[in-house]
Amino acid sequence: MLAMLAHAAALAAAQAAAPAPCPTSPAPLPAMLSGWRQSAPVAAAQNTRGVSRAMLPIGTSVRAALHPFAELAFTVPPPPKASSPAAQGGLFAFSITRPGRYRVALDAPAWVDVVAAGRAATAVAHGHGPACSGIRKMVDFDLRAGRYLLQVAGHEGSSLTLMVTPTA
Repeated sequence: MLAMLAHAAALAAAQAAAPAPCPTSPAPLPAMLSGWRQSAPVAAAQNTRGVSRAMLPIGTSVRAALHPFAELAFTVPPPPKASSPAAQGGLFAFSITRPGRYRVALDAPAWVDVVAAGRAATAVAHGHGPACSGIRKMVDFDLRAGRYLLQVAGHEGSSLTLMVTPTA
């Protein structure tokens, strides 16, 4: 009897902690994330020579086809935890004209680095997207105007939705 009560209490606690189901019609996103639902396909580059064909539009998401980790040549090596044999990733380029805080949003876990002049920018914030948005991870960087390389590593699938957008 005690075991049944403990099981019932554990089940009730799990149900209370579970997120509410998402509505059939998704809620509107904040203005800075409004381009999330407008994905266009893009193939990730395997190295910096091919990155000009993997340009990311600012403020619009892309559905990126990734490559096996062993086929990638990163400018800045990702951490060992992002380099499992099953991991996928890729390189992308993006340019910004106004300095400020920019957010990289992903629909699944992966390691991201924003690289300029051979050095990784320091992330200034991490978080999750709005509930039911499909955005699983967000990482913010303070960037100057210029061209950047976005490196993605450690994803466990062959594709990933991602977006670079200003936060303000």
